[in-house]
Amino acid sequence: MANTDLNGKIVLITGASSGIGEACARRFAEAGARLILAARRRERLERLASELTVDTHPIAVDVRDRAEVEASLGALPQEWTAIDILINNAGLSRGLEKIHEGNPDSWDEMVDTNIKGLLYVSRTVIPGMVQRGSGHVINIGSIAGREVYPNGNVYCATKYAVDAITKGMRIDLVDSPVRVSTIDPGLVETEFSQVRFYGDKERAKKVYQGYQPLTGDDIADAAIWIASRPWHVQVAEVLVLPTAQRSTMIMKKE
Repeated sequence: MANTDLNGKIVLITGASSGIGEACARRFAEAGARLILAARRRERLERLASELTVDTHPIAVDVRDRAEVEASLGALPQEWTAIDILINNAGLSRGLEKIHEGNPDSWDEMVDTNIKGLLYVSRTVIPGMVQRGSGHVINIGSIAGREVYPNGNVYCATKYAVDAITKGMRIDLVDSPVRVSTIDPGLVETEFSQVRFYGDKERAKKVYQGYQPLTGDDIADAAIWIASRPWHVQVAEVLVLPTAQRSTMIMKKE
């Protein structure tokens, strides 16, 4: 059976201004999808949109703000409302400390973005998919949602939550054709470590030294593959690691 044609499909990508989100935007654009690009940094979204050759609709939105999410998605022009694919990519990590030395403000930021933001966007988008009897939710999780690593405590907890929410979505949508998938990446070189270390680029670089990490394109390729399966195929979970990585903390230096 032929794979699902993504040409003309409406794809909403959160966290689309950089990293995995930007890579997904470029790959889905190559497949002919129409893109709703969502992130906080409007100027980056508009620059990305200008580089793509498909219809795009950038929206500046902070997924941590439920009212803002509901208002932004509720105000979509009619021709953009029938979202076919939701890629819940917005997420971040802050800090790398023991739990008793951690920054509660950073905890709030991770919980509000990685868990509540995903829930707010999903709650706003999925009812339309159910009503139309068609749709696909792809959540970007992490190997950190499968294995807790030292000092990763709260970040790992948020990604374990993404895993649980994804499984719960799949169960709750059993009476609907809406598919639910998760991609759990290992070490990916994006702005992730810069954000984790509050803009310390030198410290961030050290995370990837001695290894060939994944790129955003690698995860975008997985997203395209998942989204383009025939309607009767639901890819539930994909764990993507660089060859050098065998678990969260076991990696072979080159």
